[in-house]
This record gives sequence, C-alpha cells and structure tokens, in this order.
Amino acid sequence: MTPSSASDTRNWGASAAPGWFWVLPRVAVAAFLAAIATLVWWLHSNDLDEQRATMINDVLWMEQDLRFHLDRNAEQMAQIGRESADGRLDARVIEARLRNLIANGHGLLRAEPVTAIEADNPDLAGPARLAEGLGRPAYLPPYATADGDVHFDVLVPLGGTQGWMRGSYSIAQMLAQSVPWWFAERYKLDVIDNTESVLASKSKVAAEHDEMNYALVFDPPGHGLRLRVTAYRSETRLLPALLIVTIVGLAFAMLWSLWALRRHLLRRLEAEQALREEHSFRTAMENSLSIGLRARDLSGRITHVNQAFCRMVGWSADELMAMSPPMPYWAPEQAEHIRALHDGILAGGASSHEALELKFVRRNGERFDVLISEAPLVDADGRHVGWMSSILDITERKQAEELYRQQQEKLQFTGRLITMGEMASTLAHELNQPLSAIASYSTACLNMVGNGNGALADLNEPLTRMNAQARRAGTIIRRVHEFVRRSEPKRMACSLNDIVEEALGLIEADARKRDIRISSSLAGALPDINADRVMIEQVLLNLIRNGMDAMAACPAERRRLLLQTSADAEGVQVSVRDSGAGIPPEVVDKLFAPFFTTKPDGMGMGLNICRSIVELHRGRLWFEPVEGGGTTFILKLPFGE
Repeated sequence: MTPSSASDTRNWGASAAPGWFWVLPRVAVAAFLAAIATLVWWLHSNDLDEQRATMINDVLWMEQDLRFHLDRNAEQMAQIGRESADGRLDARVIEARLRNLIANGHGLLRAEPVTAIEADNPDLAGPARLAEGLGRPAYLPPYATADGDVHFDVLVPLGGTQGWMRGSYSIAQMLAQSVPWWFAERYKLDVIDNTESVLASKSKVAAEHDEMNYALVFDPPGHGLRLRVTAYRSETRLLPALLIVTIVGLAFAMLWSLWALRRHLLRRLEAEQALREEHSFRTAMENSLSIGLRARDLSGRITHVNQAFCRMVGWSADELMAMSPPMPYWAPEQAEHIRALHDGILAGGASSHEALELKFVRRNGERFDVLISEAPLVDADGRHVGWMSSILDITERKQAEELYRQQQEKLQFTGRLITMGEMASTLAHELNQPLSAIASYSTACLNMVGNGNGALADLNEPLTRMNAQARRAGTIIRRVHEFVRRSEPKRMACSLNDIVEEALGLIEADARKRDIRISSSLAGALPDINADRVMIEQVLLNLIRNGMDAMAACPAERRRLLLQTSADAEGVQVSVRDSGAGIPPEVVDKLFAPFFTTKPDGMGMGLNICRSIVELHRGRLWFEPVEGGGTTFILKLPFGE
C-alpha cells in the first residue's frame, strides 16, 4: 500500500464512521447488561429474603421446642418431688421415674430434692426465694465443668414447706438431643454468652463466616445466653444460572466482536502508518551511513543499494539494479578474480566472518580500495533469498598504512644511522689498523725496490699481508655500507646464525673497547627464516648494545654477553643474555614504549623500533630476568616458507 492510499484509508475510516456509529451499539449492549444485572440482583435479593424468613421461622420453632422441653422437665420434676414428699409412692418408683426423666430429659443430667436447710446456701438462697415467690422454676447462671462442657441448674418450687427440686443440664447434650437432623442439615446452632464466646455448638459441616446468621435470647435459662443460628450456603440452581450466564456471555461476545472489529481497523491503519514511519526511518538511517550497502538475490542481480554505495561507484540506484555481472565498477585487472569470488558467494561460499579487500573503479575511472563483508539475506519465513554486502571504502586507510610503513622505514633507517654514529669512533679505529699496516708494507716494498735489492720473493710476503689488510678494511666498509644504506625491505630466505655472525662482526670492536667479552652458542642446522636480514641485524645490534650498556658499571670480570640460537616447533630464536643489574620492576611495563629510556642521552626509540621490526616479521620480542642478576632478551621468528 502506498502512502497516499494509506492516507485515503485513514480519512475514509474517519469520515465513514461517525461517533454515534460506534457509541450506539455499545450503549445498547451496556443497557442490556445493566438490565440483566438488575434482574439477577433482584432475584438474588428475593432469594436471600426468603431464606432469611425461613431461617427465622426455623429458629423460633427451635427456641420454642427447647422452651417446651425445659418447661416439661420442670413440671415432671415438680410432680415427682411432691409425690416423693407426700410419701404416696415408693422410693424405688420415684427413682425409676427420675431415671426415665433424665433419659428423656433432653440434656438433663440429674434431678434431686433440695431442703430448706440446703437452700440457705448463698449460691441457692436468692434463686430459691425467687422460685418460691414466683411459683415457677428459677434458673441459675451457667458454669464450666472440668471436662470442658457448660452446665446450668434449675430450682423448681414444690410449694409450702416441701422444698425444691434441683435439676442440672448440659448445654452440649441439650443441643445434641433436642436439635433435629433436618435443622442441623440446614443450620449451625451455637449457644453463646454476652462475650460472644461459643459455649456449645451443633452442626454437620463447618459454616463460613460470611453466611447468613440470626441470634435470639435463650430464655430460659437466661443469664445472657443466646441462640445463634448460621445458615449454610444453599446449592446454586443450575438452570437459571446457566441461562443468565448464556445471556451475559452472548452480550459480551457481541460487544467484543464490535470492539474487535474496530480495533482491527484501527490497528491496520496504525500498522500502515508504522510501516511508513519504519521505512522512512530505515531509509534515513541507511542514507546517513558512510558504509555502502548492497543486496543481491540468488541470481546475483542487485535488489537494493543505499546512497553511500551509489556515491562510491558513481551510478544511481536505478542504473545499478538494471545491471548484471560483470559489473562496470569492477577493476579490469581484477575482473576475473572478482567474478570468481562473485560466483563462489552465490554458490554459498560466503562467510560473515571473512572480509575481502578488492579494488573498484568509479564512474569517472578513479580506482579505490574497498573492504567487503557478505552475509546471507533471510526473509521473514527464514528462507535464504540472497546476500547482503557491506562495502567500506578503505582507500584512505590504505594510504595511511603506506605512509606509516614509509615513516617506520625512515625511523628504522634513522636508528641505524644513530647506531653507526655511536660506533663511528670504534670503526674508525678498526679501519685505521689495516690502513696503517698497508701503508707500512707499501713503504717497505717501495724502499726495497728503490734500493735495488728487492727480489720478487722478498716482495711476496709484504704484498700478501697488504692484500689481507685491504680485504679486512673492505669487509668492515661493506658491512657498514650494507647496514646503513636505505632500501626497501627485502624478505628472503636467510640463516639466523649468519645474521648473528654479521652483527658480531660489526660490534666486536666496540666490545673490545669496552672490555666486554662476547661469546656465542649457535645451534647447528637451523631452518631458514624469511626476513629482511638488515632489519633483523639492526634488532640484534640494538639488543647487544643495550646489554653492553647494562654492564657498564659491572666489574671487568663480570662483563660477559652470551648469544644463543635454538629452534622449536614454533620457529627459531636468538637470545641475548647480559650480566648487568637487571630491569627495575617499575619500568617493566614501559620498556617498549616510544620515547621511554633509562639512558641519560637516549632517545627511547630503540626497543620500540625493534619490536615494530619483529612484529612486521610476525615474530615476538620479550625479556626474562636472569637469576643472580642480568636480563635475557629473546627474539623469536617463524620458519620461512
């Protein structure tokens, strides 16, 4: 969908759907739901009212039934007491009637006569007078027993001087014997006091706290006792509930369908807007990159490029997407190589971890270097649909690397000149000896020829010595010339032992001057290395001179320098071991840093140059302390190809 069509759709949605179009169905459904909710609430309220009325009737019946049993028991106790006092019945009959009364007394535990003397007891005096004065039973306050039950007593007046009958009730047994099964199935019955403490209870199941309850005074026996009845939750009637749930569910489904339809339309419009914004954002992000992006399908045809890539090659996006290999921006001298890489990538040979350096040509004919990284292009379904390339113009970086290389060469050449400058006086002395010998021998020969007494046999020896001294001087001059001449680095197969001997030949004169003994231990049959021998010789000379400087303050007998060569599985190495004072710990981390030196007149570039040369040859340079004093510098180089 284009931006204009999406805008039209949004405008249509805004104009074709006025506010009442969406509000009216929701208002109707809300009113319907409100009516259903009101009906459900009204039915539920009526049901609760009916249940409460039924519960009150049942409670009143229960209270009347308990009152009836208490009154009947009181009448029977009064009758038995009078008959016992009159002596009309035998004692065994009286006892049998009492046992029968207790067995059917609904909680009555015992019944016994109370005389006037016993009624003088402070606990019984008040209730006894009250019962006698009113002519009806008087109930005593409840009391707890040792077994956890709660009892209460009743005094029944017999009239005249006959005394009273005292009966004792267990509240728990009264409930157990008096409450019928159907009442216990519907309600939980508790006997409570003024503190809401439960004295006795009867129920079939545990009642929940939020259920319907009702309480009334339990009199007799009175004294603050109350009956509290809690109704159990009634079973839900399935058919009306199912009907109500169905109606409400259909109403909610209708409302949800309207809401879902509107949400779907709004989401579609929002998705289109988000798609346009995302496309604009990604386009702006791609256009702000300096890295070129190029997408190709599985056949190699360009499907997408960003502006950075177009600026690199000089063609527009439409022109590039109409092209097919070979591309005009391929450098002609690398066309076959690039075509082979192109075909290999399309065949699945690209790796996102590999980058290729190639040379491209701009539309104006200018050549430039690029670094290309390829990665598979996968669609939303996970299918491989092409390749994505990132192209980085590295022309400036390559030029900077070349400039750095040239500066390093100049720096190395300067280092060699400095080394020769420091050795100049020693080399002059070394050259002066053979030149003086040549002058002496030539003067002797001229004298012999001038005197006429010199035969050819007499001239042979001085001329031979002159020739040897001349060769010695020429060797010294050749070594100095090769060491200091400026030339491009030339890597070739060479022997590390030969380089060590050449370096020793240059430094031996300086060593004799400093009274330093240099010894070497060269391993035989070392594999060749692929290196620039002058650069490696420069490194060795610098390490040897540093070792000699480190022993300047040592006694003459300790000035010993040892050079050793060896080989292992990683390559060949040469170590330079001195017997100086060693390297202080505080300078270990800065030893190879540029412009750092421990010498008063040093430049601080020697070891830095040495490490650069060694790393250029893919080698390593490090040092190790020597037990007893001194330092060993180790130069390791890989085997030559």
